[in-house]
Amino acid sequence: MDALTPSTDPQPAPSTPATPAKNACTLCGDKGAVNWQRRPTDAEYTDVIQAEQDRRDQIRLLADPQLPAPEFGPLPTAQDMTRAVYGCIAHAISLEAASRIHASTCTAPNEADLPGCDCTPEPPPPAPADEAPVLELPAHWVAGGA
Repeated sequence: MDALTPSTDPQPAPSTPATPAKNACTLCGDKGAVNWQRRPTDAEYTDVIQAEQDRRDQIRLLADPQLPAPEFGPLPTAQDMTRAVYGCIAHAISLEAASRIHASTCTAPNEADLPGCDCTPEPPPPAPADEAPVLELPAHWVAGGA
C-alpha cells in the first residue's frame, strides 16, 4: 500500500484522559452539592509558595535593569489561604460545620464522621457591632433624587 491509498483498517479514536469533574465530591467523585473551606496541607502550601517564588524570579529576570528593582511584599502564609472541599448530597457535612474554616488535616467528608468531621474548625469571626455607623452621602447620591 502506498502513502496515497487510504487504509481500510479502522483506526482507533484518540482517547482523552479522564479528568475528574469540576467541583466533584472529594470522597466519591459525584457532582458536588456543597462546599466548605480548609487550610492547605503542607504539600499544597509548598506548591503555592514555589509558584509564587518562581513568578517573582521571572519578574526580576525580565525587569528593566535601568529601573529600580521590583519589590514584593512578604510571601503568603498558610493562614492567608484556604482550599475548597466539595461534598455531594450523600457526603455533606452540617451547615454549621461548613460555615467555618477547617484544619489542613481535616478528613471531611469522611463517612465515619458525617455529618461532622474529625477536626476542630477555627472559631467563627466576631459578630459585627450592633449599630452600624451612619454614613453621610452627597445629596445627589441618595436614591430617588432626594
